[in-house]
Amino acid sequence: MNARVSPMHWRAMLTAAFAACVVAGLGAFVTDLGPWYYHLAEPPWKPPDWLFGPAWTFIFAMAALSGYLCWSRGPRYSPNTARVLALFTLNAILNIAWSVLFFRLHRLDWALVEVALLWLSIAALMVLVARSSTLASWLLLPYLAWVSFAGMLNLALVRLNGPTGGG
Repeated sequence: MNARVSPMHWRAMLTAAFAACVVAGLGAFVTDLGPWYYHLAEPPWKPPDWLFGPAWTFIFAMAALSGYLCWSRGPRYSPNTARVLALFTLNAILNIAWSVLFFRLHRLDWALVEVALLWLSIAALMVLVARSSTLASWLLLPYLAWVSFAGMLNLALVRLNGPTGGG
């Protein structure tokens, strides 16, 4: 068994890790936990704020690993690889857009609609990456579960605070 990793695999690993860090960093940058956020009425089942950072770190690590596995196990240049890359890019945009809608624009209602699109992009990714790697698909399950939970929390916040969190 050869324990060496080829340069192409290193490139794929580093690219996936870098992309996950960029998306996480941009999402964190647009997340503003200011007075508006702290004045929102919350459901009693909302997790503590400190849990969101570790949860997202785990989710982004699993997504990066999923992307790496899909890229490294499939043909380098194929229609499926291009679709996977495009869908990961769309997913990243949707992920950041939710934070902008929710935390910057304070539009809980728009964020609720957008979280459904984010959820669909994750589900589509799971189906598409399964063509290259079943494990890559399963690695996205925590992401889908967390966004499902986030969608329920977003809905509860709209019900408790109104569409713009104004009460």
